[in-house]
Amino acid sequence: MGTTSSDCDKEIFVGSSFCVLTGFAVLAFYVARRKPLWFCSAFLTLACCFAQDAKLPPGSIAGEVFNTGADGQRAVVPGALISLRGPVERQAESDAIGRYRFELLPPGRYTAEATAPGLKGAAPVDVAAGETAAAPIPLELTTVTTSVTVTATDSAVSAVSTQSAQSTTITQATVEAAPNTNEKVESLLPLVPGVVRGPDGRINMKGARSTQGGWLVNSANVTDPATGAEAMNLPIDVVSSVQVISNPYDPEYGKFTGAVSSVETKPGNMDTFHFSIQNLLPRARVRDGDIVGLESVTPRLTVTGPLVKNRVAITQSFEYRYVRTPVQSLPPLQRDMKLESFASFTQVDVSLTETHSATFSFSLFPEKLAYLGLNTFTPQESTPDLHQHGYQGSVQDRWVLGTNGLLTSHFNYEKYDADILPNSTVPYRLFLETTEGGFFDRQSRRSNRYQWQEIYQAGERHFLGTHILKAGFDFSHSSYDGRQTFSPVDLVGTAGYSIERIEFGAPTRFSVDQNEFAWFIGDQWRPAERVSVDLGLRFDHDSITSSTHAAPRAGVTYALTRDRKTLLKAGAGLFYDRVPLNIAAFPEFPARTVLTLGPHGDVLGSTPYANTIFGPLRNPRSATWNVELDRQLLEKLAVRIAYQNRTTRDAFVVNPSAGWLTVSNSGRDSYREFQVTGVYQVRRHTVNASYVRSRAFGDLNDFNQFFGNNPVAVIQPNDRGRLSFDAPNRFLIWGEIAAPKKIMLVPVLDLHTGFPFSTENQLREYVGPRNVDRYPGFASVDLQVTKEIRLPGFGKKAKVGFGVFNILNHFDPRDVQNNLDSYRFGALFNSVPRTFRGKFVLGF
Repeated sequence: MGTTSSDCDKEIFVGSSFCVLTGFAVLAFYVARRKPLWFCSAFLTLACCFAQDAKLPPGSIAGEVFNTGADGQRAVVPGALISLRGPVERQAESDAIGRYRFELLPPGRYTAEATAPGLKGAAPVDVAAGETAAAPIPLELTTVTTSVTVTATDSAVSAVSTQSAQSTTITQATVEAAPNTNEKVESLLPLVPGVVRGPDGRINMKGARSTQGGWLVNSANVTDPATGAEAMNLPIDVVSSVQVISNPYDPEYGKFTGAVSSVETKPGNMDTFHFSIQNLLPRARVRDGDIVGLESVTPRLTVTGPLVKNRVAITQSFEYRYVRTPVQSLPPLQRDMKLESFASFTQVDVSLTETHSATFSFSLFPEKLAYLGLNTFTPQESTPDLHQHGYQGSVQDRWVLGTNGLLTSHFNYEKYDADILPNSTVPYRLFLETTEGGFFDRQSRRSNRYQWQEIYQAGERHFLGTHILKAGFDFSHSSYDGRQTFSPVDLVGTAGYSIERIEFGAPTRFSVDQNEFAWFIGDQWRPAERVSVDLGLRFDHDSITSSTHAAPRAGVTYALTRDRKTLLKAGAGLFYDRVPLNIAAFPEFPARTVLTLGPHGDVLGSTPYANTIFGPLRNPRSATWNVELDRQLLEKLAVRIAYQNRTTRDAFVVNPSAGWLTVSNSGRDSYREFQVTGVYQVRRHTVNASYVRSRAFGDLNDFNQFFGNNPVAVIQPNDRGRLSFDAPNRFLIWGEIAAPKKIMLVPVLDLHTGFPFSTENQLREYVGPRNVDRYPGFASVDLQVTKEIRLPGFGKKAKVGFGVFNILNHFDPRDVQNNLDSYRFGALFNSVPRTFRGKFVLGF
């Protein structure tokens, strides 16, 4: 078949563009370090060159999701998840009458796929410039199909996704249906194989510490600049989806060495107003059979609708939380941690023109957490309070350029303050069985971050196959002003007197600034029908380390069979992490002196320690690779077998030695994961089962363990061992059961090896190898039941239901007496008992 002049023009254009982009990446490596403004100008000029084709207006897709019953009657399907794939990818949910719509789409061929409980369908659609294409989607009873989306409607962790990076998406439907004890999106992440909540309560994704992961909301970095931990609290009702990506080969992602959690918020409704109110009834606090005050009050209100129909929409959500969380091993009226928070999220979506849209958002999230770190051995008096104050403002602009290019501009400002406050002024004393006095650390942190991101994605082009090219840059400026005050700490031995005292220098103030600049280029290349290749190159510059790093990555997907039911995936890449500003400020922290005391308080010896950073700071880096085989074995059974390997070097560790307390880049972590996942579907019921065999190993003196929100006073020499959240064996089974009368049941069974811990003596010195002992195996069965009803006399719909957590009341301790000199050595405490939660959601 002959080649037309139009095809030749396209191939010449793509070939030239690819060469220009490659040259751009190499040149940028040398230029952007000292002339970032030159680079920004060059990038914007390049984007305009990409868009030199005629500026055709974008198109749109509108349709209806429906199902035809055995009687031939057609019924619309509300709440179906629609995934759009083509030159760009989008997601939406059908409204109350089964309708959906996608705006601002580059012209081209798309596939719209819809899923609902036990139903699935798809429709191909061609989008022409300036026109709305109709795409009704008929749904039929499903066999097991392929999706990387975990939802309450289609939770198959699919075998046939063409993405080379392993990722899992949790949608709002799952948020509403799955058991969730504290009703936060992050609490659902353990539904993803390889994601666990560690003994400190933090989420650890794919064998990485929580501070090593990437945390994004609408593509904006929402970590605390000082600690690197997640720092933003969103009302759960505005979340459209949260995606966990193990190895993101897309070069847009950076500043992490673990996995990435990316949250997207719902777009506003341009057509009609919708309201949602829930959790209006408080829950009583019951102690020894008596009601003693309130345990929780957690009302939520969300409204979305048009300010100017089809042009401007607003979403407003409020969430207030007052929650007491008990530690069962403490006295009844002195066992509660107390959380009081308020979260407000405002979003305005604007359709400026047919080719131009923008989103403005503002989040406010103050929080007070009383008795942080409360446990069996640390009573309320000896814990600190954590007061956090934060807000975020964001503007995202999307502009369709040329025939099917998309330029996305993102401006973000985040303010985050935190204060650590003791609950007593009595001297802090560590006993074998308990703790006395007020917490030893008082912190004041004031930080902010400005972020500017530009990404240009070209439409599909043809040159030795098909290409979708992407290029962009990301600039952020962070600042941190802090104060640290430490009070003396006494270690009390078995004889009942202080055997050691830690004294600290005078309070200090410090200030740190950081500029980070990244630029990247990527290509989604399909050289053949059954082969897909993701190529990416990213450069990261950090003013703290005065260094620039190249981070190449690549992934490939190959369909082993013509029916595309068997896929082989593999990939590898380099990733560089950020430097938390607390680490850069560490030499300014108060110094410490360790005194050895006699029976009468006399000083037998002393060792002063000065804070220092050993050698120049470097950005931690990880090298990862993975291989995966996905197969649809039977009509109703899909299976995934995957292996992942990650090695992290230059991690930050703390180590006391010869009069110095040093922070250095000598840390190394490793993570190995073998995963088998299966999805089986029977009619409208789905069962997800996975087994993960893993090993998380590395240096144990992590910086945030000693200088984070809940620091440990005693610092022993660094060692290597299993990380605190290591769970070598984990079985996870959960499913959705669509019962009659619109009842949805979601049970979750989670079994995993107990977390490791170390043995110590009365001086808090470790005895034997670190982290070789373990808690008993963890076992939990949770259940969420919901039913849709119509309120009599109001004509409004509501959802009612209940959740039961730890149904079998299995003993899953969270505290252990690990001190060898204690008469209770090895005793276990603080399991969460069987818990009930009610649910009522009114929506109209």
